[in-house]
Amino acid sequence: MAKSNVSTIIKSVGAAMRTHSLEILTGIGIVGMITTTVMAVRATPKALALIDEKKKEIGEDKLTAARTVKVAWKCYIPSAVTGVASVACLIGAGSANARRNAALAAAYTISDSAFKEYKKKVVETVGDKKEQDVRDAIAKDKVEHNPVSNCEVIITEKGNTLCYDVLSGRYFKSDIELLKRAVNETNRDLLSERFISLNDFYYNIGLTETTIGRDIGWCVDDGFIDLNFSSQLAEDGTPCLVLNYIVAPRYDYLRR
Repeated sequence: MAKSNVSTIIKSVGAAMRTHSLEILTGIGIVGMITTTVMAVRATPKALALIDEKKKEIGEDKLTAARTVKVAWKCYIPSAVTGVASVACLIGAGSANARRNAALAAAYTISDSAFKEYKKKVVETVGDKKEQDVRDAIAKDKVEHNPVSNCEVIITEKGNTLCYDVLSGRYFKSDIELLKRAVNETNRDLLSERFISLNDFYYNIGLTETTIGRDIGWCVDDGFIDLNFSSQLAEDGTPCLVLNYIVAPRYDYLRR
């Protein structure tokens, strides 16, 4: 095999290990802990045999705790070494996870900042009316690409207007005035608590929690929650109110 090919393979393996370091360290740590337990169990009969020999040697029926440890500790060296290595791998996995989350948060913050600057410049360039036209066109695409016939319509008992939430992709029945009141209620909670998850807002509009709704939310430092409403027609001709978020929820809202 050519030297350049070997170098390429080594670089590829190294890159893959860096990319999946969290998964690799976690897997090694878990396997190591299981191995530690198995090795300790297997070492126990040998340790008991050494203890019995020592009892016979000194003519006593029972050894002190200190003497028992002195006789048997060497049997558990392999399992102890494996256990320490496994703990180190799990700690390393935790550290890698923290670094990865920090990097993702930083990347998200940069992207979010760039998007806000872009949106502001679009409004300055084309004006509020055309910017709203762009929002309406995007909302129309969302409804067309996720037709109501393919989805369950959630009945919230908070109105009869068909609504579509762009973040969760859910259709539900509500009312624009009730939605505005829910925004005000959530903003009051945000002002007093400083941090609000997306699920808190979903609760106020009668929707169930989602996994992503637990992980993203708002910090009062970013401003209050504000919705943009776009009136569209569902595929069956039913008027549909599309909810978009002017101040988008963030992943790092609890670290602000």
